[in-house]
Amino acid sequence: MSESYFTTSDGHWVVPTEWTRGPWDADSCHAGPPTALLVRAMEGVVPGPPLVRITVELLRPVPMSGFRVQAEVRRPGRQVVLTEAEIFDDDHVYARAFGLHLAQRDVDLASDRPPAPPFAEAVPGPFPIRQTTHGRTAFGDSVECRYDPRFSLGQGGETLMWMRTSPSILPGEEPSPFQKICPLADSGNGISWDRSLDEAHFINPDLTIWLHRPPAGDWFANHTVSHWHDTGIGAAEGTLYDTEGPVGGATQTLLLFAQD
Repeated sequence: MSESYFTTSDGHWVVPTEWTRGPWDADSCHAGPPTALLVRAMEGVVPGPPLVRITVELLRPVPMSGFRVQAEVRRPGRQVVLTEAEIFDDDHVYARAFGLHLAQRDVDLASDRPPAPPFAEAVPGPFPIRQTTHGRTAFGDSVECRYDPRFSLGQGGETLMWMRTSPSILPGEEPSPFQKICPLADSGNGISWDRSLDEAHFINPDLTIWLHRPPAGDWFANHTVSHWHDTGIGAAEGTLYDTEGPVGGATQTLLLFAQD
């Protein structure tokens, strides 16, 4: 099986591998790896100020059959740059993203860094979405997970889950720190949920990730709480960590569907 989430033969047309498949539809991607491609495209058009925030609007399910990714600078500047990127093919735009890039400078204004959750005390466990609607190899099969025992052990509710991805984003290419954390950041609704997949579907039409410093290493944590309401609308709010401390956050708005 492929060691990457995507392959490309020409640098333009990108084909997902089985590791990228989402839990809801065998022909659609989990949004985490495609978000990493959007980040990659944005970073590619702005060599200066680093990307610190991305908001992704998931307009349609991202197809397993393949797509293109493009990015452009919407507002240039020395301190603040705005970018936009799309996942598309000849028929549809599947996702559109908006990026914020901020210039770095040396200032003596840093806050005291809170400690990281105790990684050494985390216990191994499976990805919290243990079943899919299609029964095929999917995103959850590509990751290693550990759980902070102070919270849920992947059984819904407030959860702090550490995750390490095995595949790269593209073959032979080292992903940036922002790219590496995207698969975890989009997993918030799967990490913390109020009903199992047998009872409900909880789909996010958007994702926002912000980073106040680049994450380091390979193990990242998402401390997530979901909020579900009888209106059929919910949200998943997560704080992101590496083993040194907090690095940012991720939020998803949720559409909730009760299973018949």
